[in-house]
Amino acid sequence: MITSWPSKRAFCTLRYWALTYASFLCNQNQSEQSSMALFNLGLGLDAGTALLLLAVVFVIYYLVSSAIAWHPLRAFPGPLVGKFSYFWLISNARSGRPAEHFTKLNRRHGALVRIGPNDLVTDDPDVIRRMNGARSTYSRSSWYQSTKLNPHEDSMFSLRDVGAHDRLKAKCAAGYAGRENTELEAGVDSQVANAISLIRRKYITTGDAVRPMDLGKVVQFFTLDAITRVAYGKEFGYLATDSDVYDYIGTTEAVVPYLQLCGEVPYIQRIVFSKFVLGMVGPKHTDESGLGKLMGVAKKVVAKRFGSDAKEERDMLGAFVRHGVSQAECETEVLFQIIAGSDTTATAIRTTLLYTMTSPHTYHTLKKEINTAIDEGRISSPVTHEEGKKLPYLQAVIYEGLRMNAPFTGLCAKEVPPEGDTIDGRFIPGGTRVAQNVWGALRRADVFGRDADLFRPERWTEADAAGRDRMQKTTELAFGHGRWGCAGKNVAFLELNKIYVELLRNFDFQIMDPAKPWHSVNFNLFMQDNFWVKVTEARR
Repeated sequence: MITSWPSKRAFCTLRYWALTYASFLCNQNQSEQSSMALFNLGLGLDAGTALLLLAVVFVIYYLVSSAIAWHPLRAFPGPLVGKFSYFWLISNARSGRPAEHFTKLNRRHGALVRIGPNDLVTDDPDVIRRMNGARSTYSRSSWYQSTKLNPHEDSMFSLRDVGAHDRLKAKCAAGYAGRENTELEAGVDSQVANAISLIRRKYITTGDAVRPMDLGKVVQFFTLDAITRVAYGKEFGYLATDSDVYDYIGTTEAVVPYLQLCGEVPYIQRIVFSKFVLGMVGPKHTDESGLGKLMGVAKKVVAKRFGSDAKEERDMLGAFVRHGVSQAECETEVLFQIIAGSDTTATAIRTTLLYTMTSPHTYHTLKKEINTAIDEGRISSPVTHEEGKKLPYLQAVIYEGLRMNAPFTGLCAKEVPPEGDTIDGRFIPGGTRVAQNVWGALRRADVFGRDADLFRPERWTEADAAGRDRMQKTTELAFGHGRWGCAGKNVAFLELNKIYVELLRNFDFQIMDPAKPWHSVNFNLFMQDNFWVKVTEARR
């Protein structure tokens, strides 16, 4: 019977011969000993010790190579160090560009690559859909444990139990869909107006009096105020104060890189999320800074809805309460919404604006479509969601921007069912974690063409119906798929269909330093700032 590790008998035999040989050499005459100086290597070791160390090295090599040779995942290519350790994943996580490195691996080795002792990664859209489908037997892996922003409670995104997840999602569905939130679109409109007001109030350049604006920060302030307005009925005031209210941005930039590392390296996750560590240094809602401070904000927001004098509100949180979401569940959803509902959408907007501004043809074509629609009375002020959906080039720009830089690059690893699975003729044993490289999937040449790495919105207007449908379904993997799909997808598209039109109908933008347009690093979420632009009133 072949096992995954060398047998005890083989190990003992190897040790016996190594020690016997070392003893034999140590008893040779002086002339023979002098010839053994090669083993000293300037370390002051005698020949016997040197040979014993060689034997130890050989044993380690034998154990590692045997583990690699007989491991159930041995058929899958990938970095050598990743076959027996998490060092490659740790290094990649700390690089700030993990999605690009996963994509290089997939392009070099194929759709399934081994990146850890029990970990594969895929950029195949069909495999991603298969794992996430409503009838899939795959489950959420331990990776999701690291997404618990409140480490003591699960959100809809971190729940691994399928039944519990589906029940919570059903109770939250009406709130996310907007069916009971009659002010959903008006709420987004109000924050678009606040963003326009902030820019006009503080950042308009006239003549040679340049007033640089960090577009990255302003966009994030917009998405933060938009999600808090539609979710809790009142924006937190990022745009009004032009500041990082509650130190949200600083907190996420400090915390998210460590959560990423916890998700990808199981033993680090077990330590960080252990009761002992959380009890000693874990965040608490009474903290005055960090994640605990945000937990406290969420707790206060929710407490108002469960108090004795609470009024029924027609916003997202109000819908949660009406459909039986508990107070503790609401607190975790509120906390997760602030991040999931702002960071990812902000990344999509910032990326699309950067690519649009650095592509003169795209910039002027989009401006022309917007101005023509205004002149012909096809869009109102502000543009409605339905009006935006009818602008073909706008839709092409929105989808191309999403495609070029998937806003969330978390691995979202699923666990293979106990009976295992066979993909492309290769068996994957049960319990294996299969990660999703969505960033790479959105740049596949077999879906988007040989110029998939090029920002070119025209690919959407040139494609036939079947090709466009395939590209659209693949791009929307950025929001997940099937059972595990993003509940707030419609809110994100509502914001995207409005913000580009309103920014470009009101202003003209110019990047201050084309050689270094921004600073962008990726730790599952993108941290993008120093996106300095010059803003002037739009000229028709």
